[in-house]
Amino acid sequence: MSDLRSPQKDAYGLILEAIDTGMYKPGDRLVESELAERFGVSRTPIREALQRLETQSLLTRDGRSLIVASLDHNQMAELYVVRGELEGLAARLASRQATPEEIRVLQDMLAADHALIGDPEALSRANRRFHKQIHLASHNRYLVQQLDLVHRSMALLASTSIAAEGRSEDTLAEHAAIVDAIASGDGDRADKALRDHISKAFETRLRLDAAKVEAAQ
Repeated sequence: MSDLRSPQKDAYGLILEAIDTGMYKPGDRLVESELAERFGVSRTPIREALQRLETQSLLTRDGRSLIVASLDHNQMAELYVVRGELEGLAARLASRQATPEEIRVLQDMLAADHALIGDPEALSRANRRFHKQIHLASHNRYLVQQLDLVHRSMALLASTSIAAEGRSEDTLAEHAAIVDAIASGDGDRADKALRDHISKAFETRLRLDAAKVEAAQ
């Protein structure tokens, strides 16, 4: 069977995943020839993918070079506001629309993620899968598209808030409250539980950033 994916989509997806997983971090320079060699893709689709990522503000110019963009304090705050609103809506819709199978998948994810405590990077990846499952359970394609854009921008944050001491356990407790509300069909509680979860993640990230500034002084 032939592969129907376009080379451009492959290159774009490969670079996006590399940024999302931290292979390339904010401030890292992306060189067309190096990317082509790393991913085994010709330079033309790499060039087109870089242009697309620049248009989406995931890459920015530093002289003639393209680097992975970073978010300043205000941009980060704005992103978390939008994320809280959209994620809360996704949880509310999921409480009405999620199938029994989707709820069981969320419950299974939650149970499995307890084994990842102590491994912030693995738990961060699991966290993204968990949130994506809630997005899909909302059964609203337009909301899912907007949340995909938000989560792409989240990749521009250099570290995960889950790495903070005690945050792994708190994250899973918050996830449990979200799943319980969705499974109960309580839209108000699901919305609030997810908004509170995002708020606590934002607060943790602010504390981490403040600690970095203090340490640098």
